[in-house]
Amino acid sequence: MLSAHLLLRRTLLRALPALLCGLLAGCGSGARPAGAAGQEVRRAVAEWSAAPPEALAGVPLEGWSYEVTSVREDGVRAFARAELRYRLAGFDAAPAGSAREVELAAGPGGRWRVTADRPAPGALPQLWDQGPVTVRRGAHALVLGGAGQSPETLEAVAAEADRAVPAVSAAWPEPWAGRVVVVVPGSLERMAQLLGRPADEYRGLGAVTVGRVGTAPAAADRVVVNPEGYGQLTAEGRRIILTHETTHVATRAATTETTPLWLSEGFADWAAYRGTGSSPAQAAPALGRAVRAGELPGALPVNGAFAFGGDADALARAYEGAWLACRLVAQEWGDAALVALYGKAGREPLPTALQETLGTDPAGLTRAWQDYLRRELR
Repeated sequence: MLSAHLLLRRTLLRALPALLCGLLAGCGSGARPAGAAGQEVRRAVAEWSAAPPEALAGVPLEGWSYEVTSVREDGVRAFARAELRYRLAGFDAAPAGSAREVELAAGPGGRWRVTADRPAPGALPQLWDQGPVTVRRGAHALVLGGAGQSPETLEAVAAEADRAVPAVSAAWPEPWAGRVVVVVPGSLERMAQLLGRPADEYRGLGAVTVGRVGTAPAAADRVVVNPEGYGQLTAEGRRIILTHETTHVATRAATTETTPLWLSEGFADWAAYRGTGSSPAQAAPALGRAVRAGELPGALPVNGAFAFGGDADALARAYEGAWLACRLVAQEWGDAALVALYGKAGREPLPTALQETLGTDPAGLTRAWQDYLRRELR
């Protein structure tokens, strides 16, 4: 069983674009390409998809459309591959998407009728594929609950997300949408289905963030809550985890593949822990034990240190070390310098970003961080 501390910290490290846009698979064997009936199939799909499914009643949607990319006929059946595009009104700066397969049957007079709509082979399911979606709105948040999720849980998540957004804006003064979409599936297993990974990979998580890095404006980010892990957290833990994940949403446009994970994860934790009064000894127990045992880290955590599936204690030390590095920068150089470093590190090599914002280099920051660990965790 993962510790409650690690439960707070583990987060999805990089974007999962497959959640937003599925992969198209090849046509099945034995079917013939669409002939003249192809246009009729496309027309039938267009008419059928003019309105979202009943499972999404109450969800604020705009731009809902199916773009058919291929059609194949198989006797009295037809299969249309389509790319679904839609936005959550007031929340998505760019369309979300999903690769779908629409099945149709031939009716009287040769008219086609849609009989099924499902993820295309190889694509991930959407929340409504698992059943009706329940909606709760806050001042800054839209919460989408999966089938089986309780209204009380969704109300509580909306209230916590509403507290997280202003906290993130205070830590990240750069422009961002100032709102967040939170998805709460009905179970851990259903969460894993949406993300396309084994459930065990998320068992110790409170929530993850999915989206594309380096996009401006940030497109269709989602915070996905693990109802099992989130339910095990204290009230303080739930506040911290949602603030951490919302920080990833806010900083998405400034985050690129060049941004070190110690900076992106450490900044999210720094934003989440601001104002909590948590000391390094309280919030970094795994790293504290290592430092007191004489195992002072020789370098800032590398990207690989944040990978799931390895040593849980080592993962906790990586997150704790990243948080303390950002905490050090904020204390010694100022909050504005930390924000500037984050922005620069997404556009320039880290040595350049450090020199331009802090007047130091990676070796200098590492030495200062090691000294900080000795002082704070002894």
